[in-house]
Amino acid sequence: MSGIRMSKNTKLVHIAAIAAVSAFICATAFVIKIRATPPSGLSFSLVGRATVPEFSVKRKDKALDWAIRLDTDQPIDVATQVVTFQPGGFSGWHTHPGPVFFTVHTGTLTVYEGDDPTCTPHVFTAGTGAVEAATSTHIHMVRNETSSVAQAVVTYLVPVGANPLRTDLPNPGNCPF
Repeated sequence: MSGIRMSKNTKLVHIAAIAAVSAFICATAFVIKIRATPPSGLSFSLVGRATVPEFSVKRKDKALDWAIRLDTDQPIDVATQVVTFQPGGFSGWHTHPGPVFFTVHTGTLTVYEGDDPTCTPHVFTAGTGAVEAATSTHIHMVRNETSSVAQAVVTYLVPVGANPLRTDLPNPGNCPF
């Protein structure tokens, strides 16, 4: 009888351990979510999203002294959004699951990098843009520091099915906001 009781006690200990680990994981996810800096004063309008097959594109124009190369050895999703920033709106600190082509369509937007100890503003006016890093550790924030609405057209190159296209992250502490 004591062998059966011990077996039941062992099962109870295992169940309690699993419950404790599960609670810890849930609490950690909850704390990370609480510490994340979600966007404010933004709206996202998906233009389109498509899965494209693997490709290797290499273009060169000697007359223009211009060359580009894009490669992927597996299918990827290409998604494009128009992001509208109200005056004072900001993206919150975040990252993306792949490279991002960022173009300011109207207005002026300012980008801050999470690993820049001086919190240097990078100002983008209509008709300018950038390619954001293709690592999940590249943390940045985009802000509309003007009194006018601004819009950006953003194209994401991400793994098939990647969702969300951005991940909110905690404030890295290098900027005063």
